[in-house]
Amino acid sequence: MELKDDISSLKGIGEKSAALFHRVGVYSLSDLIRYFPSSYIRYPKVISVSSIIPGEREALKLKILTAPKLSHVRGLSLLTFHAGDETGSLKITFFNAPYLKKNIIPEQERVFFGISKVFGQEFNLSQPKMYREDEYEKLENTLTPVYPLTKGLTEKTVAKAVKKAFDSLKDIEDPMDPADRDRLSLMPLQDSIYNMHFPADKDSYIKARERIVFDEFAYFLTSMRELKGEESRRANDYPMVETAEAKRLIEALPYRLTKAQEKAYNEIINDLASPYAMNRLIEGDVGSGKTIIALLAMLTAVKNGHQAAIMAPTEVLASQHMKKISALMADHNVHCVMLTGAMTEKQKKEAREEISDGRADIIIGTHALITELVEYKDLALAVTDEQHRFGVRQREILSDKAGGKTPHVLVISATPIPRTLAIILYGDLDISVMNEKPAKRLEIKNAVVGVEYRKKAYEFIKKEVREGRQAYVICPLVEPSEASKGENVEEYSKMLEGIWGDEIRLGLLHGRMKNKEKNEVMTRFSTGEIDVLVSTTVVEVGVDVPNATVMMIENAERFGLSQLHQLRGRIGRGDKQSYCIFVDCSGKKEMSERLAVLKKTNDGFEIASEDLKLRGPGDIFGIRQSGELGFKVADIYTDAALLKKASEYIKQHDYIPVSPGTSKVIL
Repeated sequence: MELKDDISSLKGIGEKSAALFHRVGVYSLSDLIRYFPSSYIRYPKVISVSSIIPGEREALKLKILTAPKLSHVRGLSLLTFHAGDETGSLKITFFNAPYLKKNIIPEQERVFFGISKVFGQEFNLSQPKMYREDEYEKLENTLTPVYPLTKGLTEKTVAKAVKKAFDSLKDIEDPMDPADRDRLSLMPLQDSIYNMHFPADKDSYIKARERIVFDEFAYFLTSMRELKGEESRRANDYPMVETAEAKRLIEALPYRLTKAQEKAYNEIINDLASPYAMNRLIEGDVGSGKTIIALLAMLTAVKNGHQAAIMAPTEVLASQHMKKISALMADHNVHCVMLTGAMTEKQKKEAREEISDGRADIIIGTHALITELVEYKDLALAVTDEQHRFGVRQREILSDKAGGKTPHVLVISATPIPRTLAIILYGDLDISVMNEKPAKRLEIKNAVVGVEYRKKAYEFIKKEVREGRQAYVICPLVEPSEASKGENVEEYSKMLEGIWGDEIRLGLLHGRMKNKEKNEVMTRFSTGEIDVLVSTTVVEVGVDVPNATVMMIENAERFGLSQLHQLRGRIGRGDKQSYCIFVDCSGKKEMSERLAVLKKTNDGFEIASEDLKLRGPGDIFGIRQSGELGFKVADIYTDAALLKKASEYIKQHDYIPVSPGTSKVIL
């Protein structure tokens, strides 16, 4: 078999299984072997009750002390009993597992594996795994992969398919010279891919990950170099001049542009008039006013007689752009049209007609802007917002819609990257850095607290809601997980319902929901129908809800500082004082000191630089700390040394790394 072969060519993968793999982006054997685990379960050595650290995943050899009791609370069945050793005892709870009752026999010894919490004066172990001692001994110190799944696809199915693929495939060619590989201390490609799935131990995983990260960076940098090389040679097919309308819009704004905004605007105007097509990145902190600069560029294009388009990563964000941009353009005789996948066929057809015949001046939309059916009459400027959410091919398609000519390209990123890394990542790409905030924005007040502060936080959120405000509660997980420690949105929202009752309207949001569901929830939140949104980090993409004044981030220690700052950027967007509460569940002094950086400053660039200094490998088997630029495995902060190593290597060698496959490497 070969890497390009279809997933269904594997024995045991029928039509239904293949369809499930397709839902997670796996079509070929190449996709399959690069469908890396999102985390790993580590089975530690057995400890005693007296050695328990609340919140940590631990293994305890315990004697069952009491017969199990079965009860029902709010639709949940609870199976509870006590177990202990010579150093102490604890309460064990299983949810919706009445069938386990016959297996819980007093005086029997079992190994329980899970995360303990403290309730009152008692340790509580909820939903642990239960093993015979000989069973657990076989697992001890091993690593078990945990894959990102979809409904119907199991861990066992994925792991079994990956093993079959490796058994069936020919040797995977390694594009790196063995001598270079040895000099750089990198694992052979085939070994690294295999050990990402089935590491023999922690060290094997770390070495495997280093090679995968190196190749992800090398692929990104090589593609970026090629893209820049092509675009830097392209002549300016749409030379433009600054217009009076753009100047009038600046004068009509209810605030003065910051110096950073003025500088970025002038750089764009110079690009539009230069001999070469613009290819500029606006890198700005959250709330620095990047969108208004993009709008001034689009207005300039329209008043020079052309069309401009802005592509947003979500329909909610596209709708927000449409509302704001059309309101600002009302006095400038500019016709704005929106095109998204959620629109009716009739609405889409009408929008496409206005785009193709030139009635649409500014086109606002999502991926729908780059579908085959869309034809532009005179697209001179292509803007991509939250650019790290789009792949290079998507940007190319939008540019290709200019009918053979080269449109100007403007990309926007709210990910503040330290300049040393930005130079490596973007090479000679023209960068405008916006590191100031509008004068009228109130600074967000920040607090780093322990779990004991939760009750006060809930009261504070309730007080803000009573005064007509809204709030976010961020959890790292969607549902309870064996592999990752941390609060999850499903259980957390039920818990808040129990605390607040009908007094507060709760919403639930996470990445596994269908796009339509996500858009509906965000629309209800942005229109005020939801008071408190319990969500995963899916909200970090620039949704603008000015009425949201509080954000409470659970398990803040599980994220990188830059991602926490991105999340915090969802509040403080109105004229009311806003508050961000970072809940540190680790209980560790060094973690509290790291999070204190967020308390000290709201400057994303300063935080990014601190993040680069402070970020260690963290719990590499747990939640990924960041998703900057969409890398699947790599982290620009934790792996900064590998990024520099990859950059130096591709400058000296004609190295063409293997495509990361299902990885969404973004340019």
